[in-house]
Amino acid sequence: MIAAVALAALPLSSPVLAQTPDHQNDSSVPFPSSRDLKSLTTAGSYLAARHASVQRDANAAATFYRSALRSDPKNNELLDRAFISSLADGDIDEAVKLADRILSIDKTNRVARLVVGVRDLKQKKYAAAQQNINQSVRGPITDLVATLISGWASFGAGDVKTAVANIDKLAGPEWYPIFKDLHSGMMLDLAGKQKDAGVRLERAYKLDDSALRVVDAYGRWLSRNKDDAAATAVYETFDKKLARHPLVLEGIRETKAGKKLPPLVDSAQAGAAEALYGIGASLTRRGGEDLALVYLQLALYLQPQHSLALLSLGDLYESVKKPQMAIQAYERVPASSPLKRNAQIQLATDLDAADRSEEAIKILKEVTAEDPKDLEAIMALGNIERGRKKFADCAVTYSQGIDVLSGAEKNNWVYYYFRGICEERSKQWSKAETDMKKALELQPEQPHVLNYLGYSWIDQGINLDDAMKMIKRAVDQRPDDGYIVDSLGWAYFRIGNYEEAVKNLERAIDLKPEDPTINDHLGDAYWRVGRTLEAKFQWVHARDLKPEADELPKIEAKIENGLPEDAGAAAASADKKKEDGKGG
Repeated sequence: MIAAVALAALPLSSPVLAQTPDHQNDSSVPFPSSRDLKSLTTAGSYLAARHASVQRDANAAATFYRSALRSDPKNNELLDRAFISSLADGDIDEAVKLADRILSIDKTNRVARLVVGVRDLKQKKYAAAQQNINQSVRGPITDLVATLISGWASFGAGDVKTAVANIDKLAGPEWYPIFKDLHSGMMLDLAGKQKDAGVRLERAYKLDDSALRVVDAYGRWLSRNKDDAAATAVYETFDKKLARHPLVLEGIRETKAGKKLPPLVDSAQAGAAEALYGIGASLTRRGGEDLALVYLQLALYLQPQHSLALLSLGDLYESVKKPQMAIQAYERVPASSPLKRNAQIQLATDLDAADRSEEAIKILKEVTAEDPKDLEAIMALGNIERGRKKFADCAVTYSQGIDVLSGAEKNNWVYYYFRGICEERSKQWSKAETDMKKALELQPEQPHVLNYLGYSWIDQGINLDDAMKMIKRAVDQRPDDGYIVDSLGWAYFRIGNYEEAVKNLERAIDLKPEDPTINDHLGDAYWRVGRTLEAKFQWVHARDLKPEADELPKIEAKIENGLPEDAGAAAASADKKKEDGKGG
């Protein structure tokens, strides 16, 4: 629905005057008129907006579309695009103004109706909200959203009976009932109809006891209407399925302390925000990013500090490769929220992706200082340090994680593997070898560990038979991993089997053509089998692919002079690029 509006073709205004080289100095060519200049401004803003839209930069797109609209205020296509972009950017106040203009032209525009209806609900104009929202209905998802929000408008007007009845009347797919029971239950709970609320919330819980918001709403109701043990049991059941969720841990702590937890929402506005968040978060996980973005922004318009909506918004931006926008979402999570720690970890990951690694490291060190047993934060910190080649630091960080491990964690081998990488890269091979062996003990046949340990042995000229077997087993499991295939090729090179080296390194190049190390390796192998022109071509290509700084002079020397007669000496100069399963 949203994409159809956003991607509609936009005809430009009057043609733009273009000068040819023949007429650049011809005084007879008229100076552009004010109408021409207006067209140039409109076209320029429009093109800039289209580029921003392609880049999923809603803020820039909205700014440029509104600029184009000011130059051409009667252009309905520009009006639609400025509206959708403002909505996606979360500037709901501006989107509402544009929606009012759209509805004065087209009273049937469903997206504009939804936005204006949400504005009315926020302002407690419940009758107007119902009227507008009910005209926004179209399709299974939008039917559900409109019915739930309209129900909350009825609730806000004091008519909980009609609100619940209208939700109950809605028929649809098999995933409707859990949303219907959850929201009816929350309305009845907030209206003081505790018995009826309990029936609805229990029914939603039985439909899915792993739905976080259902668990939280039902657990809160139980804490006030049953007993502490019943409420605690609901939270603990969830914790066994998805351990250590901050909201669930908080529920367990509070109910065990005998506290009576308030309802999940406290107003019609919060209830409508919950509906928009719930559907928006589901769409984010199912590839519906455009519509999800609209719902999440509307949820945050109604409840600006909705922590889960902010986390979902950040997650959405991450899924479309927009770390800078994700950063802004995570920074908005309130410091008082139990989810602040989650937001900080994700914030650090995105800061690193945006080349702000020092800020990321600082944040994660603060998180781990507050809770030295936070394995997720420890892993995130170690990964950033490792990615930024702070190998001595990341060895210490992963050690902190290993000290916390109970032995029951899934993938605990990863800590030893990553610490082994950091130790090997910081010239502590004996420690690295011990950790790699420990990782294999915990996860036998793990291909990345087999590759790293086997490659390291080959590179040092030790345990050659075992090393070759390890790398072959890794390749058997990951035949399409260019780095692991490169390891096998380089292993053959190191033992002097240059024909097999060429065969495997050519395959590695097919899999990872832009890797400088693999190109460098293939150049070495070509040289040893007498294909010297091809060898120099590969080395030149490796040089142009920006290898690590300490390898560049070695590659340039080979371009100039080829390999020395002593194959071992040449091989010793090769880089060991094995991190994260990269074989050479």
